[in-house]
Amino acid sequence: MTDLDHAPPATRVRVELAELLSFTTEVFVAHGVPRGRASAAATALCHGDITGTSSHGLVNLTRIYLPLLRSGRSRPDAEPRVLADRGASVLLDGCGALGLWLAGEAMDLAVRRAVNHGIGLVSVRGGTHFGCAGPHALRAVAGGMIGVVAANCGHQRIARPPRGRVAMLGTNPLSVAAPAGAHPPFLLDMSTTAVPTGKVRAAARAGEGVPAGWLADEHGDPVRDPALFDQGTAHLTWLGGPGSGEYKGFGLGLMVEVLAALVPGAGIGPSPAAWAADRAPDDDIGYLVLAVAPATLREPEAYQRDAGSLFGSLLGCPPVEAGGKVSYPGVPEARHAEECRGLGVPLSGALHAELADVAAELGLDLPGVR
Repeated sequence: MTDLDHAPPATRVRVELAELLSFTTEVFVAHGVPRGRASAAATALCHGDITGTSSHGLVNLTRIYLPLLRSGRSRPDAEPRVLADRGASVLLDGCGALGLWLAGEAMDLAVRRAVNHGIGLVSVRGGTHFGCAGPHALRAVAGGMIGVVAANCGHQRIARPPRGRVAMLGTNPLSVAAPAGAHPPFLLDMSTTAVPTGKVRAAARAGEGVPAGWLADEHGDPVRDPALFDQGTAHLTWLGGPGSGEYKGFGLGLMVEVLAALVPGAGIGPSPAAWAADRAPDDDIGYLVLAVAPATLREPEAYQRDAGSLFGSLLGCPPVEAGGKVSYPGVPEARHAEECRGLGVPLSGALHAELADVAAELGLDLPGVR
């Protein structure tokens, strides 16, 4: 199920994919982003809408990315600096570059290093918000490699440790993408909290309640009103929680904090400043960007053959319900993207109206409705 499936058909429109990417590129160019970077950023941002995760798509253009650029918190032409280069591993200072572009550049560098070393690690500090982690991990798949991307949230603190009263960590997303033979690539793209903040805020905008287990109050009791999150009286729970299962999500969140922020020296959420509720700038986000090249370790065709068998076997698993289908992460996204290429990208009516305001402000042509 995609984020738009709950919306009445009358509130949706469809626009041509190519037109949407071109429009989004021009918006970034109008804010000083060099055209090549702007195109890459547009592709990464629209990935959410194309794959059915609209909470992380164009809805964030006016909520996250244009404010970052307009405020100077993200520099459109910032040039990342190499701080250390050890061949298979590189430490990079993103210098506040637009994360939608920077994360992809880091993965491309990791892929180039993996060609020679079998593995390429690019550890990034000084990053900014990069949207969905999935499109950046998928860049490795294009080269026949496995991609891993994770990020902390800099100094931003959203989720509390189990039994804690103070928020210490962000949603700390994690993505793994891998070739799957002739089948759609495996694509895991998840927050380590029960849900990302984007889904909570999407529910609040729609005036809908959220399932028990997404949010909790001061006493750990479930909260169903998503508006209470931004009011500060509800906080995110961890993946697997509440209860003993939350330690799994919390552990994964800490793992991301260590690998994506502690290693490169990026902004860290858990600190004494959190106890005093001191607010540091939310940026200086850290990334873990990893490419693994199986072809450097074994006969090149062997991985694809075995991957095709692995993921094909999952797709062929007998379903519990008659007429049902077994799937894996990446298949629904691939099917949604294929539909978008043929029918156009679905947008909510409210989002289309927002984009119309942006187009009018910048003197751009809004993509037509199909």
